Amino acid sequence: MAQTPPSEPTTATAANATYAGDVASADAILAALYAVISGDAGQARDWDRFRNLFHPSARLMPTGQRDGVGVLTPLTPQDYVDRAGPTLVRDGFHEREIARRTETFGAVTHVWSTYDARRAQNDAQPFLRGVNSIQLFNDGTRWWVVSVYWQAETPTLPLPAEYLTTP
Repeated sequence: MAQTPPSEPTTATAANATYAGDVASADAILAALYAVISGDAGQARDWDRFRNLFHPSARLMPTGQRDGVGVLTPLTPQDYVDRAGPTLVRDGFHEREIARRTETFGAVTHVWSTYDARRAQNDAQPFLRGVNSIQLFNDGTRWWVVSVYWQAETPTLPLPAEYLTTP
């Protein structure tokens, strides 16, 4: 894979000026990613803001188990909006980053972002925790989310201690 350059580069579009601050740095795009999907029950999400974070060829990929077999479900950002959006608004969903590990080489940044989620911000305990594997790309003018690939914590797969602190 590393030896095969793309036949044609994918040209990304410029940031929407309304959301330019969201894509100004790796920290900003990660904060926006968590903020835009979070909200109380009944609160509409800004899906234009969400879509603006993603490179045109980006994917979101939840993992899980089905009948004892690992599954991966690749989604476009719009697929995610269509699939998860109604549930996020109906039930309420507040996801926050609780630890981060970041590595960068050139224009490529990889982030291990540990999260927890609550239905309401003031819920005493999260109903969900896990790790987001987020790939970011900096084209020299803005940051892009290229992929978000995640694994939720389960009773048989607890979060490792090293993913609960930021180095």
